[in-house]
Parts: sequence; C-alpha cells; structure tokens
Amino acid sequence: MTAVPCKTVVLAALVAGLFPDRVHAVDWTQFRGPNHDGSSSEQILTHWPQAGLRQIWKAPLQDGFSAVTVGGGKAFTLVTREVDGADQEVCVALDANSGQELWTIPLGIAQYDNGGNKGTPNNAGGDGPRSTPAYDDGKVYTYSSRMVLKCLDAGTGKQIWVCNVTKEHAGRNIHWESAASPLIDGDLVFIAGGGPGQSLLAFDKKDGHVVWQGQDDRMTQSTPVAATILGLRQIIFFTQSGLVSVAPKTGAVLWRYPFPYNTSTAISPVVSGDIVYCSAAYGVGSSACRISKYGSGFAATQLWFQPASVIANHWSTPVCANGYLYGIFGQAKFGRAPLACVEMATGRVLWSHEGFGPGGCTLVNGHVLVLSDAGDLVLVKATPKAYTEEARSHVLAGKCWNYASISNGRIYARSTKEGVSLDASAK
Repeated sequence: MTAVPCKTVVLAALVAGLFPDRVHAVDWTQFRGPNHDGSSSEQILTHWPQAGLRQIWKAPLQDGFSAVTVGGGKAFTLVTREVDGADQEVCVALDANSGQELWTIPLGIAQYDNGGNKGTPNNAGGDGPRSTPAYDDGKVYTYSSRMVLKCLDAGTGKQIWVCNVTKEHAGRNIHWESAASPLIDGDLVFIAGGGPGQSLLAFDKKDGHVVWQGQDDRMTQSTPVAATILGLRQIIFFTQSGLVSVAPKTGAVLWRYPFPYNTSTAISPVVSGDIVYCSAAYGVGSSACRISKYGSGFAATQLWFQPASVIANHWSTPVCANGYLYGIFGQAKFGRAPLACVEMATGRVLWSHEGFGPGGCTLVNGHVLVLSDAGDLVLVKATPKAYTEEARSHVLAGKCWNYASISNGRIYARSTKEGVSLDASAK
C-alpha cells in the first residue's frame, strides 16, 4: 500500500466539505443501491426546471420490471426478447453516458404464470423480469425467474460461472416465479430458493463455489438485505416463515421473527438501528420488531402489527429516514396507490397522499424520489410533518413497477417500454 501524504488527506477533506456532491458520487451497484436500503449519498437538484431535468438519453427497453444498475461506466437491466423462437429474459448492458446497447445475454425462458397483462384491465402494459442485476468489480450477477444464478463479465457479457438452483440445490420456485435479486456483500453472493437443508445459499462471488447452505425456509419474491445491527453484520432474508437473520460468513442463524405468508411476499426488510420492518399484501399487513442481545445471542421482539386494511406494501419497499418510513402502500391500486409516511417504531400513519400507483421510492438528499407506475418522477420532502411535493416530471411511457437509481449525478429509470437517464447533478 502506498502511503498518502498528510497534505493530500487535508486537501481531500477540504474538497469533501466544499463539494459533497462530487465526493459522494458513486455507482448504483445492485438492487436498492450500494447501501442495500434504497438510499443515495449524493446531492441532487431539489428545484427542477419547469421543463424538467435534462434528458441525457432515452433507449427502448421492452418488457421488464427490473431496475437499473450502474457500474464501471455501464448500465445494466433485464428485458424480455425473443431468442431462438421463445421469449427469454435477457441481460442488457448499455453505455451509461449514451444509452448505446453494448451487449445482451439470454438468461432463460420468460414466463410468469398469470402475471402482467393477464391481470385486471387496468393492469395492462407489459410484463417481464422482476429481478435486478448486481455489479461488482467488473462482473455482473443475475438471478433469473427460473432461479439460475449467473456471473458475467461486465465488459463482454461472457459467462464466468453459473448455478442452476433448481437442478443443483433442489430449488422450489413459487407462483409468478422468482423476483428476487442477487445480494452481494463482501466476497459473497446471497440468494434464497434451495430445497430442505439448503434453502438459503451463499456463493463465492469469484468462482461460484458454495460457501455455505442451510435452513428449510421456503422462498418469497423478496430480496435479502445486508445490515449492521448492534455492531454485527448480518444478512436478513424474508421467507415464507418470516424474517431470518444469518451470519454472513457461516450462515448461522442469529435470530428469527415469525411473520404470516399468503400468496406473495415481495418487499425487502427495512432496517433502522435495532428495528426491522416487514410487510406483505394479500390480507397480511405490516409489522416491526426490535432486535436485542441476550448473552451471546439475539432476540427479535414485536413492537407492533397493523393489518393490511391499515398499512401493507405490495412489492414496493419503503425507505427510512430518521425513524420514519416513506413508501407506496396498498395492494393493486394501479395509478392511485398512496405515498405514505409511517412512524417505524409505532406503525402510526402520519400522512398519506394518493396518486402514485405501485411504483418505487429512493431516498436522496433529504427527499424521497418517487417513480410512479405511470412514469412520473416526483420529489417529496422526507418529513413526517406533511406531504410536501418539491418537483414533478413525466419521464417515461409504459408501466413502471420499480424505483429510480441514482449514480454520479444522474437518475436512471425505466418502464416496460423504455429507459431514461436524466441529469440531476447539483451545480
């Protein structure tokens, strides 16, 4: 390691103070960002021009609910395309600066039982992959709806390693197929979906060998999260039996929190300090538990439970700021689902504002950046006092069932028709 001169360190600190947006400009490396919590450390414009943010590029991205990952100068997402006479999920790499398509790699058959256009009339507009690729150190990781985990070279799309969880780990898929994204933390890739004794899995991200496997928890559509609680790093899975927290390097269970399952569970757990939030639609509801230490172990104690008639998240995971959740609530309220603020420690709804539909939320610069299901980007203050809208712009045609990504001063968003990159840098 090369020693860094003291003057260089001081200068860097001064730059950090003067230009925080430049220092905190980072890649958006996986589902819900590099922090696993839907938050961005960047500073973006909070007062938008009347004509909206400057469009850098727009590109066709037909069919898919995958969000956009950004890393190494490229943007990655999943789409549906016909390959060898059949609709397949396809990983697409775009130039992050121009939107030019660089390479595509088929991942397998795209079929989702009775999802998408086969639903209610107001749920038309396309279907497609639900999983979001992860980027790490020049590699892209994908987890298909048929539970095939792949590691690809980010420069070329060439396959480095693959694991078919169904064939190699007695995988048990679910209705509407898997929607979970691969989670990378440290040297490992985490997924759920295996059979008895191997339902939770950790792979070495370099060569794909199984580092550990264990438990007998049936999978959901939820993507696991990595978080540090009470000083200990842990991976939290949201399974059909509830929340399961494990030690990243060994898979040893740290704590469990039972939670009901019915039809589908899709959001990721939300962590704030020692409190963990979970929710499901289909008549289930929402709850939060507090994690505490006892001796050498941990315990999860319920703080509250609210039925689905009060609050429930369908598939949009809320973000958390200063102990308050901001998210899209309600089930199948296309075009009208509300953005609401909920006190995480109590489950108390502080305000609710309809008109977003089941889109997604990103936390940035003291604001919630909401992508509505109709393609509107809306900037709302992250305050429990009242719904305060700062800016709004219609940026996409098609159906948006994901969230906006933020990387290097730009917003990346997509629908079932197209993707867009917008200049949101604070100047």
